[in-house]
Amino acid sequence: MTKSVSVLTNPTAGGGSAPSAAAAAIARLRERGVTVTEIEGRDADEALELARKCVDAGTDALVVVGGDGMVSIAWQALAETGTPLGIIPGGTGNDHARLFHIPVDDPVAAADIVVDGQIATIDLARAGDRWFGTVLSSGFDALATDRANRMGWPQGPMRYYIAMLVELAQLKPIPYRITLDDRTIELEATMVTVGNGTSYGGGMLITPNAKLDDGLLDITVVGSSGRFKLVRLFPTVYKGTHVELDEVQTFRTRKLRLEASIPGRSVHSVRDAPVTSYADGEFVGQLPIEVEAVPGAGRVIVSEPLQ
Repeated sequence: MTKSVSVLTNPTAGGGSAPSAAAAAIARLRERGVTVTEIEGRDADEALELARKCVDAGTDALVVVGGDGMVSIAWQALAETGTPLGIIPGGTGNDHARLFHIPVDDPVAAADIVVDGQIATIDLARAGDRWFGTVLSSGFDALATDRANRMGWPQGPMRYYIAMLVELAQLKPIPYRITLDDRTIELEATMVTVGNGTSYGGGMLITPNAKLDDGLLDITVVGSSGRFKLVRLFPTVYKGTHVELDEVQTFRTRKLRLEASIPGRSVHSVRDAPVTSYADGEFVGQLPIEVEAVPGAGRVIVSEPLQ
């Protein structure tokens, strides 16, 4: 049984619903006899600093209330420390919670898992110096995220949908160079994703066969698809059946190097523009980037053994 935890909250997660989820979860933890230390950073940097201090002080677990962005902060503090992660879902996507079979709409039940659950040791992925648990994206989806982040209106998911439509209208194939453990591939693709876990974007199973304990990364490459094919592909991603389509290739590797640029896409000139990448929904950097699987780097509190 977990006896003392540090609870890290993002007050803006889930459209501002995280505080109510945190209050319910913290009340339940204390009702169950758990000593709770509450922490809340004013920004991501302060949240990470506070999380690291709690880990260094020997907390039994770092529990985050929020979405995948908060879990991403937690991984930066927890990776390779042995301290486990607990999750109280309170965000929009909640892909980590889905990955670990934690109820996304019941903070009390999620708190009970923190108290009664078992600790699973999992692989994490590292892109440069940044850890992630689910998926790293580049290409069309990252471009849509870039555009959505620059838009002041509308708020919520609609902003991303509009950004996707704009990017779809400008869709062009991107020349990639992908260096895997055993080969180098050069091709034109719409998007390339790297999965430690199976899903991103609130349940899109982009790397549906990824395993959390195999020491490998799953790569999904969507080829040089036209707009119609890309629109047709999106519904299949929620079932993970897109990997059966002719325009999709999959690979497995322990390490990879991803290189790409978009011809003539620079904002200020006709020069090639960089391709950005996001992991766990958070900005990582511009390509080229190197990614590796790190076996056993993470520990997480779950209700049942992971399959």
